[in-house]
Amino acid sequence: MASPKRKKRLSRNDQVEIEFLEAVRRRCPRKLDVLHALGDLYTRVGKYQEGLQIDEQLVSSCPSDPFAWYNLACSYALVGNRDGAMSALKRAVDLGYDDFEWAQEDSDLESLRKDPEFGRLLEQMKLVRSRQGAGHD
Repeated sequence: MASPKRKKRLSRNDQVEIEFLEAVRRRCPRKLDVLHALGDLYTRVGKYQEGLQIDEQLVSSCPSDPFAWYNLACSYALVGNRDGAMSALKRAVDLGYDDFEWAQEDSDLESLRKDPEFGRLLEQMKLVRSRQGAGHD
């Protein structure tokens, strides 16, 4: 099992932002932009378990959103859950996620890089892109 990244010390600004976003979330639990911001913030400050909970909520709210599944894969990878990460990443690809360049460089997925299944998913992302004719450079 991969070891999660070290938790970073929270700055006062990060703590205030978390408290604010959590207060908004309590009042408006279905505001997806608040959930996205909170999940990103938790991950950025090293609170991976909290970020995972937010990403699970986003996937539940937006089950056909490939980006929600990609973020869930990142959260699973950060907490050392390889199977969860691969399953979520596969779902993201099945739903049309095709940014293989980002997936190759995303530090959140570092623990998966040497896994042959990760390589196969990158190849599937390339196929998705070619089928969609997205014209990415």
